[in-house]
Amino acid sequence: MLNLDNILKITLVKCFTIQLPFSAFASYHMLFCKKIRMKNGLLIFNVILLILVGVLFYLHFSSNGNKEKRVVSQSTLKTDPAGNDFRIAYFELDSITNSFSMVKDIKNDLNREEEKMNGEMNQWQKRYNDKLQQYQSQAQQMNQVQSENANRDMLQMQETIRNKKQELDQKYQNLYMQKMQDVKIKIENFLKEYNKSKGYSYIFAYEPGFIYYRDTMFNITADLVKGLNEQYSKKK
Repeated sequence: MLNLDNILKITLVKCFTIQLPFSAFASYHMLFCKKIRMKNGLLIFNVILLILVGVLFYLHFSSNGNKEKRVVSQSTLKTDPAGNDFRIAYFELDSITNSFSMVKDIKNDLNREEEKMNGEMNQWQKRYNDKLQQYQSQAQQMNQVQSENANRDMLQMQETIRNKKQELDQKYQNLYMQKMQDVKIKIENFLKEYNKSKGYSYIFAYEPGFIYYRDTMFNITADLVKGLNEQYSKKK
């Protein structure tokens, strides 16, 4: 004889393991089984949905927090000169070239040096032309040896003039580079002092084609031109 536990076990096994005959009782049992399964499925679905909602809330507020931090950081970047944020400034290089008195003086020095070199080369060219005319006027009276010596002399003079021009060009280039280096050192030394109270991480020289966008809020050209000229006039 079967006890109550055995009956429950058999009923449960029948419900989940065999297809019952079509009857009101069988339909009741099948419906009961479906309700149990649906109830368990809904419970699992609700738990997963709750977890997903929690994750979405976390991501939402985390994203807002990061945005607020970025806004605060950018605000500090623009308004707090003494802050520890990464800050960049720039100056207009062409304005320095046109407005810095030292650069103007260097241009004048280079122009004078260029005129001096051109004068020296003109003298060499005149010597060459004079000698060429002399040989041309004597060409009919020259024998073969004299003509060859004259050609050799003119070729040697051409080589001398070419070497002299290269020497003067190199001298001018070295002078130009030295002068530009002097200007660069002046700007660097001034900016070191200037930046002690500004706290910029980098200060760039703006040139078209090198930087494609710049915020004029960080343009320090006016400060740089004024400070450099005041400093240069005192040491002149």
